Amino acid sequence: MHQHDRVVVTGIVGLLALLWLGFLAHRSPDFAGSAWGGVFAVSGAALMLVPAIYSMVKRIAPLRRAVGPGMRTFLVWHIYAGLAGAALVLVHSGHKFQSPLGIALTAMTLLVVLSGFVGRYLLGFISEDARTKQDRLAALRGAFDRVAAATAGVDAALPAGLQALQLAESMADLEYAIRADERLHRFFSRWLKFHLLISAILYGLLALHVWAALEFGLRWFR
Repeated sequence: MHQHDRVVVTGIVGLLALLWLGFLAHRSPDFAGSAWGGVFAVSGAALMLVPAIYSMVKRIAPLRRAVGPGMRTFLVWHIYAGLAGAALVLVHSGHKFQSPLGIALTAMTLLVVLSGFVGRYLLGFISEDARTKQDRLAALRGAFDRVAAATAGVDAALPAGLQALQLAESMADLEYAIRADERLHRFFSRWLKFHLLISAILYGLLALHVWAALEFGLRWFR
């Protein structure tokens, strides 16, 4: 995803945090059960299904092959649809956080959004940083080889010898930093599993919420 898209996504995540905190200044007990509240709820729930479809397509080989290069575009849809859906269901709530199910659904929605944001963008940042360090390390190794060849058999106290020592120290520092990045990358790779787990919990709560609404007579559209 391009830098512009990252800025937009970061802004939307920040907006979601503000929407949740809106209950401090605004509460509408009747909005969630109104017609407009229902429109926001159904629209948000439909958009939140896009990430589930993306995850299914990504993990089913025939579907993934059928989509082909379009998976990158699908990933962008997954991100924006998930964020838009989360925003709409938060608006639908009217900041009426009274039922345990509603509170759990709201909290899980925010947690899924934040976990996806952290995993996606931090993992991407770590990967880019590691590639930059690898390129820098390769350049240092080339410089070290040239200086080492030039100082072969020469007193290491000479300027060229000192330069070789400095290059060696820089290479050692970079190698340590790269190993640290690799450990972080492995950690955030496991973070994806956590994101998938809480996403599954979110969809379970969402299904339960829809069932409760239907069971009590489609009160959204009353």
